[in-house]
Amino acid sequence: MKIKLIVPVLAITLCTGLSACGGTASGGNGSSGSAVAPAPAVAREYPGKQAIEEELNLTNMDSEWTYSANTDSWTLSPVTAVVLPEIENEQGVSVCVPGAYVKGLDTNSDGKEDTFEGKDKGDLIIDYDASITSTNGQVYTAATAPVIINTGAAGYSEQQNQNAGSTYAAEGYINVACGNRGKQSTMTDANGDTVYTGDAPCCLVDQKNAVRFVKYNILLGNLPGCVDYFVSTGGSGGGAHATMLAATSNHPDFYDYEIKAGAVGVYKNDDGSYSTAVTIDGQDVEISDGMWGCMAYSAITSLAQADMAMAFEYYLDGTYSFNTPFQKQLAEYLAEEYAQYIYEQGWSVDEAKLGFDINGNGSKTDVVDLSIQKSTDAYGTETNGYGGTYLNLYLAEFEQSLTDYLDRLAYAEDWTWFGSNGAKYSDGEAALLSKTDKIQAFLEGRYAKGSSGNIMGGPGGRFPPDFANGGPPSGGAPMVGTPDAGTTQSASSQKDSANYASFDEMVKAYKEDIAEVEAGDDYGNNIVELYDPMNYIGAEGTENPAWTRILMGASEGDISMFNSLNLQIAWLNAGTDADIEWQWDGGHVPSEILGDSFALYVDTMYGKHVEGAVEITKAAPTEQTANGEATEAGGTDISDWVSYDANNGASFSLADIAAYRTAGASKAIPGFDVMDYGQEDYVFGSRTKDARHWNKYVLNVFEEKGDTLSALFNSGN
Repeated sequence: MKIKLIVPVLAITLCTGLSACGGTASGGNGSSGSAVAPAPAVAREYPGKQAIEEELNLTNMDSEWTYSANTDSWTLSPVTAVVLPEIENEQGVSVCVPGAYVKGLDTNSDGKEDTFEGKDKGDLIIDYDASITSTNGQVYTAATAPVIINTGAAGYSEQQNQNAGSTYAAEGYINVACGNRGKQSTMTDANGDTVYTGDAPCCLVDQKNAVRFVKYNILLGNLPGCVDYFVSTGGSGGGAHATMLAATSNHPDFYDYEIKAGAVGVYKNDDGSYSTAVTIDGQDVEISDGMWGCMAYSAITSLAQADMAMAFEYYLDGTYSFNTPFQKQLAEYLAEEYAQYIYEQGWSVDEAKLGFDINGNGSKTDVVDLSIQKSTDAYGTETNGYGGTYLNLYLAEFEQSLTDYLDRLAYAEDWTWFGSNGAKYSDGEAALLSKTDKIQAFLEGRYAKGSSGNIMGGPGGRFPPDFANGGPPSGGAPMVGTPDAGTTQSASSQKDSANYASFDEMVKAYKEDIAEVEAGDDYGNNIVELYDPMNYIGAEGTENPAWTRILMGASEGDISMFNSLNLQIAWLNAGTDADIEWQWDGGHVPSEILGDSFALYVDTMYGKHVEGAVEITKAAPTEQTANGEATEAGGTDISDWVSYDANNGASFSLADIAAYRTAGASKAIPGFDVMDYGQEDYVFGSRTKDARHWNKYVLNVFEEKGDTLSALFNSGN
């Protein structure tokens, strides 16, 4: 079968000074576009299975490796991950390999390691007898090592190819950095026209193709690592894609896009069916783009429900002051829309898996149906009348997150503690503080955090300490809830829309754009549906991961906590070991703190899910022998609304946590971040449009409640 495809002629551009796959070549704001469109494309026929597998075999790619004695690691300079890239310098892959797994570099194809002086072209000679014991005590070999896939996509934007970082070499992991097309990426087509080429699902597909490339070369013996233990990780937009990569593991909906790019290990047969086998030593071996695990930081997904979920979270706070009457009314309507969405899911959860008494009957062994109910008589006006088992679960997760945080204060070895009179404790007094003493001091705000408890990260592409040199990226500018200052999505805006003079004009634009999206792309797919992980978790055709963890900042202003809660519910019901943590006071893309780390979690999951692996126990804290260096307390007193006891942990009311969320996370107009083409719209454009409206839930409210909303639109206060 011959398929005509259009690809540009480009040279790979290496991105220096960036680590792993999380930074952006254009800077830290995560909103880079192609300043200059790639060169005009030339036609090339789809080469077929045999040619693809020959081209993407590392031994045939003139691959270049660099050895670092400082980190004892080998790094592959970026190579193309596909044979038909549209933007070659955004569709490549780099791999960093621990030195213990490598005997040397074969530079002349004689099968023996040669004299090597730091950088040369050749093939790795892998030592399968060597082992590495990680910092947490897990043991790996070249055949069993986890492979970490760093999903860049800061702000859902393009990510140029770059060298994989060496952070995980000491842990025994294989680290992978992949490029990807993203929102507002452009190229020049065969007609000389500049077109957009990074819309959904291109970014995710590029990451899937990188996974296939690495797995294929592991099977060939060109790379160490285990194809069964791939872990996706990233932050913000990268966290979204780490989540989607795991949620859509090897689903056929994405095969056509992978095939179009010329990926290895996915082919279309003459009868329209697909083959996902590669040839290894004359034998067919199945290959997958699926993940074994996922560790996502501030996952900004799923976008499909993000606006109504954010509106509902704000509307739960009966005391919240919206900027305009239109905003308040729209938030109320979207809250109702969200409650209906939860009802339609028909979800239930097993209390035993979560450890919560969700229905309040004193037992933690029930399977509970989840729903949102509205009754001011039953739930009061502080939550605008909302309650129900779904919100009981939401509250329980928040209470557990604070309880976990308080339980780990023993790891705060460099904090400064203060007495109830405001005086700083002496070193001796600080050393004598019990766990109970520290918890009470925390609740009363009598502390100043040290580096072990600082909440780093945040918008702008910064790398928290745990992510430096190749770890999970901060992801740059976030999506939902964080538009540019001065736009109508900014937190202080008193104008409902800058783009539309009338409500009817706005609704007309919505209808037209959404009709385009729902008409489907070249393959007949709704690209918004393709980018909704909730459509794929547990679905037929999905290879669900063994485990997932999503870490959000509890003061996250970029997406509702309901989004990560929904992902956990869906994964648990699909049989995945799914965990979420909403780190207390944590902002966008929080660091791992108080003795936790990315490597600790991966090693723990490996010990839990891999037969014969070491069971990992977190190292005991170092006792604090000296008080910190701060001169005054910097904590917030929350003791008037948070209670704590040793048996039940932290507790507070739904109204309390709703007020906490709106106070800490208020960054933008809640509920209609897409109204004037918010950042996330740009990933749902077309070849000729960089942005389109796509949110059917918002349009539904506009149409059903138009009479009321139109009278309030752009009316201000």
